Amino acid sequence: MAKSAEQILADLKNGNYAPVYFLQGEEPYFIDLISNYIEKNALDESEKGFNQQILYGKDVKLNQVVSAARSFPMMGQRQVIIVKEAQNLGEFTESNFDFSLLENYLQSPQASTVLVFCYKHKKLDKRKKIYKSLQQHTILLESNKIYENKVPDWILQYVKSKGHGINRQALMLLTEYIGNNLERLSNEIDKVLVNFNEPSEITEALIQEYVGINKDYNIFELQSAIIKGNALKANRILNYFASDPKNHPAVVNIGFLHSFFTKLLLVHHSGDKSERGVASAAGVNPFFAKDYIVAVNRYNLGKTIQNLNHIFQADLMFKGVTANINESQLMKELVYKLMH
Repeated sequence: MAKSAEQILADLKNGNYAPVYFLQGEEPYFIDLISNYIEKNALDESEKGFNQQILYGKDVKLNQVVSAARSFPMMGQRQVIIVKEAQNLGEFTESNFDFSLLENYLQSPQASTVLVFCYKHKKLDKRKKIYKSLQQHTILLESNKIYENKVPDWILQYVKSKGHGINRQALMLLTEYIGNNLERLSNEIDKVLVNFNEPSEITEALIQEYVGINKDYNIFELQSAIIKGNALKANRILNYFASDPKNHPAVVNIGFLHSFFTKLLLVHHSGDKSERGVASAAGVNPFFAKDYIVAVNRYNLGKTIQNLNHIFQADLMFKGVTANINESQLMKELVYKLMH
C-alpha cells in the first residue's frame, strides 16, 4: 500500500508497525526520516542488541535478508531488520532475477518482524513483477524531490515543527543557496536551532553566523542590486566575491543569474502579471514574486533576451571557449552589461 511519509510517520508514532516497508525514491531525506525513527523507537534499548539488525545492500544477498526476516526475536516480541542502501542489492539490478523467495515472504510475512528496505536515490522499475508484490503487500513510500517553489513552505513547516520561527530574509537565503536539498536544509537549520532552548526566530544574522552565508554579500543580494539598478551595491558585492573566490565561484553565480533571467523570460510571456500569476509563470514560491515584478518592469522583453545572451557569452568565456579572462573581471563586465 502506497503511503506518504507523513502518513507512515503518524502510524509509527501511534505504535502501528507494519511487517514490511519499502522506502524508495530520489529524495533520501524522507527515507532516512522513517528508517531512523524505526531504528530508534521500534525496540527498547535493552532489546536492540539481540533483536535489531542493520544490513547493507552491498554486503548481503536477498535470500539472507529473507532468512533473517523469517527468524524469531530473542527474548522479545519483535525484531527489526533494516536494509540500508538496498538499491545495491545485486538481485534488484538483474533483469530476469527470480524474486519468488521474496514474493512468498511478502504474502506471508513473519508477524514478529519489522523489515525495512531503504532503496535510495532512484526507484525500482515498475514493470518488474516484484514491484507489484511490493505495492500490494508492503507499506510503499515513493520519496520524490520537492519542487523548488515548495522549498520555502517546507522550511517554514520544518522550523515550526521545532517550535521556532524564521524571518523572510533568512528564509530567502536558505532557499536560494541550498535549494531543495532537504537533508542539507534540515542539517543547517538544526545547526542554528541547537543554540536555543527557548522558542526563537531564525534571522539572516543567525544564518550568517552558523551557516556561513553572508547576509549582505551573497548572490541573492547581487541579484537584488541588479534588479533595482543599484550599481554601487552590486560593485561592493563583486569586490567581496573577488576577495574570496573559492566560496563565490563565477560558475555558480553565472548559473544563478541565468536561472533568474530564464524565469523572467517566462514571466514576460505570461499574460497574468499579478503576484500569483508571476509566481506560477516563473515556477517560484509567491514569496519571491515581487522580485520578478520589479524586474519585469525594469527589463523589457528585448533586454531580457539580450541579458540571457550576455550570460551565455560570459559562460563561454569562463570555460575558455571564446577568451581567457580573470573571474573577477568577468563578473564585473557581465553585471555591467546586465544593468545597462
